[in-house]
Amino acid sequence: MTSTLTIKGLRVEVATKEVLRGVDLTISSGEVHVIMGPNGSGKSTLAHALAGHPGYKVLGGTASIDGVDLLTLSASERARHGLLLAMQQPLEVPGVRPIDLLEAAGADPTDLRVRMRREAERVELRPDVLERFVNVDLSGGERKRAEVVQLGILRPKFAVLDEIDSGLDVDALGAVARRLAEATTEWGCGILAITHFRRLLQELTPTMIHVMSEGRIVTTGGPELSEILERDGYEPFRAAST
Repeated sequence: MTSTLTIKGLRVEVATKEVLRGVDLTISSGEVHVIMGPNGSGKSTLAHALAGHPGYKVLGGTASIDGVDLLTLSASERARHGLLLAMQQPLEVPGVRPIDLLEAAGADPTDLRVRMRREAERVELRPDVLERFVNVDLSGGERKRAEVVQLGILRPKFAVLDEIDSGLDVDALGAVARRLAEATTEWGCGILAITHFRRLLQELTPTMIHVMSEGRIVTTGGPELSEILERDGYEPFRAAST
């Protein structure tokens, strides 16, 4: 069954400042949408607002999965409806192991440890990391790969990835990007990836690329748009947003 994540006119305030000023976006199962843009353009605000971060106040607009209004739900309820957020800086959770976290999130406990190890192998994450407390004493790259292990177990309808590529070396980035690409076909995961770097897109082919500036999506194009951004930067699109 095909699912759809629909965002219409989303306006969000953070610390009394309106950061998102009317975002429209539609993503279907199996699609990869990439958001790029300068620092401060609202990319991470979009990710946290969709996931239900309490510090982000929705001023207007809608966000739904298959007609279910996400903005009226708690963060945990949004997750149960199929939304996963992989954060830019995954948090440490002392005293909680990855398997405990996944069981609390509703993962099928059948052969869970075995499936976790298989997912870890797919992203080149050492299996002993799975026995530690969540993200405690892990490098940035290990934290990002552990997030993708969670994605592989939970199989969300839509994954919002906030700079999943930061902190990864070239080999790890390739492994993570390939696993994400496989998720789009294995269970039809729709992906919204926020990134600054074109290198992620060498393995994870985007359906569409969106450029965000001043809290709005100002340009949308195909994979070739990443080449234009690499050549010309964001300045032409900053001008387009004013």
